[in-house]
Amino acid sequence: MCGTLRQRFDIAPDADWAAEIDPRFFGRADAYAFARAGIGRISVGAQTFAPQVQAAIGRIQPFAKVAAAIAEARSAGIGRINLDLMYGLPGQTLDDIAATVAAARRLAPDRVAMFGYAHLPAMLPRQRQIDASKLPGAEARFWQRALAHDLWVEAGFDAIGFDHFARPDDSLAIAARAGALRRDFQGFTDDRATTLIGLGASAISQFDGVIVQNEKHVGRYRMAVLGGELAGTRGVRRDAHDVAAGTVIERLLCDRQVDVAAIAAAHAMTAEQICHDPALLDDLAGQGVITRNGWSLAITALGAPYARLAAAAFDRYRAVSRGQFSAAV
Repeated sequence: MCGTLRQRFDIAPDADWAAEIDPRFFGRADAYAFARAGIGRISVGAQTFAPQVQAAIGRIQPFAKVAAAIAEARSAGIGRINLDLMYGLPGQTLDDIAATVAAARRLAPDRVAMFGYAHLPAMLPRQRQIDASKLPGAEARFWQRALAHDLWVEAGFDAIGFDHFARPDDSLAIAARAGALRRDFQGFTDDRATTLIGLGASAISQFDGVIVQNEKHVGRYRMAVLGGELAGTRGVRRDAHDVAAGTVIERLLCDRQVDVAAIAAAHAMTAEQICHDPALLDDLAGQGVITRNGWSLAITALGAPYARLAAAAFDRYRAVSRGQFSAAV
């Protein structure tokens, strides 16, 4: 696939090639194949190292298996490692979080994503096997996230946005300090490209004010592509309000502060036109989640776990999408 992309596109020599892997199915042959393809970074889906939590989510992958996959990658010359971990999993405790972070530190990752588990069985049928009664409540999720944050910061990682961590010399941390951090469909990134092209089933593309998602069903996706048809099956065109509000949301999540009035003026709008729920901002300011100076907003250290809730004040689609997406904490 990487070879085909190089044939079809004019790719910069210093392009950053990265891939997500499942450590249960990644061995030496895979590592060397990835390295030959030019991949220099892998994201490893570890989720948790607590055996009972792995059993609860139906994903058994002992620490030794994950460590072996990372060792194979490094031996093949893939030197940059991302770890994807989760909190809010069924039966997960603070002790599990602490033990998982301690184990993860032994793997010496460059970046860590600490995602909150989103239980959406109506959208993700595989989640129906999970006992929802075992899921931690909102308060437990808050403290799990807070503990993970403190442990990674104590380990010398920079906190990036609200759910990522990176070594200070990693490009993600450098971008964050420079105010150049971005957020896309998969998380925080230092990629400054304005065009995103998604290849493959369910992949998402964004360009020229348009967001398009490819056919989710692999078979139908293949039929469309092999038949010479476009693979996109759903999409939206972003209007001026969407672009302005999206910029406010991105800067608030990435920088933890934003000048709403300045962004509004750049789009020939007012801050009042962009803000969908001013009462929510007033409430969050009263609770110490954000500080306000007119339309200059900043998320406090205490309010960091609620960054997405603050951003929701600028999401006019929130009312119609409530319940379809992950919780703010």
